[in-house]
Amino acid sequence: MNLGLYGHENDWIAVDCGMMIRQDLPDSPLQVPSLETPEALDIRPSALIITHGHEDHIGAAAWLWPKWQCPVYATPLAAGLLRAKFHERGLAVDAIRVIEPGEALENGPFTLRYLPLTHSIPESCALLIAVGDYRVLHTGDWKLDPEPLIGPPVKGALFRALAPVDLVVGDSTNAPMPGHSRSEGEVARALEHRLAQCTGRVVVSCFASNLARVLAVARAAERCGRRVSLMGRAMERMVAVARGLGYLDDMPALVPTSDLGYLPPTEVLVIATGSQGEPRAALSRLANGRHPSFELMAGDTVLFSAKAIPGNERQIERLKHALSHLDVAVWDEFNHPELHASGHPAQDELRTLYGWIKPRHLLPVHGERRHQQAHQEVAEAMGIQAPLAPVNGDLIRLDGEGLTLESRHPQRPCIVSQNAVTPLPGLTAEHGSPRHGILHLALSVASTRTGWTRIGRLMMDAHRVSAMDEESFTEWLDERLEEVEAETLAELRTALQPLITSWLGQHLRQLPDVHLQLIPVEVPAYR
Repeated sequence: MNLGLYGHENDWIAVDCGMMIRQDLPDSPLQVPSLETPEALDIRPSALIITHGHEDHIGAAAWLWPKWQCPVYATPLAAGLLRAKFHERGLAVDAIRVIEPGEALENGPFTLRYLPLTHSIPESCALLIAVGDYRVLHTGDWKLDPEPLIGPPVKGALFRALAPVDLVVGDSTNAPMPGHSRSEGEVARALEHRLAQCTGRVVVSCFASNLARVLAVARAAERCGRRVSLMGRAMERMVAVARGLGYLDDMPALVPTSDLGYLPPTEVLVIATGSQGEPRAALSRLANGRHPSFELMAGDTVLFSAKAIPGNERQIERLKHALSHLDVAVWDEFNHPELHASGHPAQDELRTLYGWIKPRHLLPVHGERRHQQAHQEVAEAMGIQAPLAPVNGDLIRLDGEGLTLESRHPQRPCIVSQNAVTPLPGLTAEHGSPRHGILHLALSVASTRTGWTRIGRLMMDAHRVSAMDEESFTEWLDERLEEVEAETLAELRTALQPLITSWLGQHLRQLPDVHLQLIPVEVPAYR
């Protein structure tokens, strides 16, 4: 969920504007960066600079840009994806401006140059930010792939010409890993080798944005005599945008999923979304027998050509469990690690890039604490000063004395519905959220061996609340009570409150202020 703000005196720019999917909440809403701190500090960026087109770098733009109304600079692929998002939300796309990798732009006191780096999506770029007496390299997401399949390898001479830079704001994701990340070329050869061993139908799940992987799978399928079909809206959109830019001109012809039933199993390959266990994605629908035109059967194979994002392990395990019930073979990062390559730099790549640009200071970002600490150790061993491992909300100063933590601003979660433009106030946890009406709920509950159950009638008192389907709400609430894991009444209240707020946000035009009262009831034991 990347959003960085760079300021010089009273001028500011924003770099990236990403979101994350909250699969732990009902209906999998989105979490976007909160603007509470920038607004409190009177920070309003004069430009939004996008490094690449991944959702954790562009996904929140449609929600936050209307508050900024500033120019948005992006490379062609990211710009195409942003336009699609803006069109969906009914936003004008005039502010989205295309900048080619390698080009420079000026905005106020800032001069920025887009510097191409390889990653798991084409056109990923680092940003050289020059302002005042300082030159900062914001790496974005990157790796040094000698065989990227789409686009050229990284040009070392381009980065050597930058040396020295005052600060590198660098990707820490794979900093604990020794050596070098696997190349997309290696993965392509491994995919072809493994596909040749499959006898039934094959489903390959990967990130839709990893166009090099999509192309590698399609080429391997063609060489193995299989026809290719795409499954999932995100996959179809990404391929359509990329084809419009000329990236997939040599991709084999695609077969509609509705026609796959006419092909022998050994001629079928599907590239599907859902490698992270997303319940709405194509692979979850297949695993649960909910796809209208395709059904997995015993003897088929599912390949996970993607690594589990931390936090998604439970959903992915549920997905694999459902696939095992269908007697489907599952190949993943554990039993076939050669089928995936990370898009982030391991330690040898960090050393190579830093040897080129010779930074004086490092600010390790984009990773958890242990990743940042490993990144600091790599830098300090090279004589690079890395005194800080920032957390979200840190305001950091770069001056003649180096890096200083000026202040720390804890970030409140901001949750939005996937089908709405405005935040759901009840989930933002921000003060002063606008609410409409008051809804009092009194619920008598009893603890059971497996969870909680409602006793008697749900008591509801609504004041200035729009009409709601009480029967539907009561049925939904009973189902949640059976599922919630809570040992005490206080834990039950903590678990229920955001779930109720989310349901109301989905079913009412305006969200009321909810007062929830839980009344404990002892269930008599009968002999």
